[in-house]
Amino acid sequence: MDTVEERLAKVERELEAIKREKQASNSKLGWLERVRGSFKDDPDFEEIVQLGKELRDAELTEDNQ
Repeated sequence: MDTVEERLAKVERELEAIKREKQASNSKLGWLERVRGSFKDDPDFEEIVQLGKELRDAELTEDNQ
């Protein structure tokens, strides 16, 4: 049977591993969290979104012909 110190050291290592995994996961999504909402009520962005939709719709129409 492990001593209390050995068990605690194991828990601390596992906690550090969990923290590293969480940090790596957050860094992958972090850019999205920083950008989300930054274009709210921006007429230029709304135009970009609309033009992108029109382009995708036109490509779909061309593919179906």
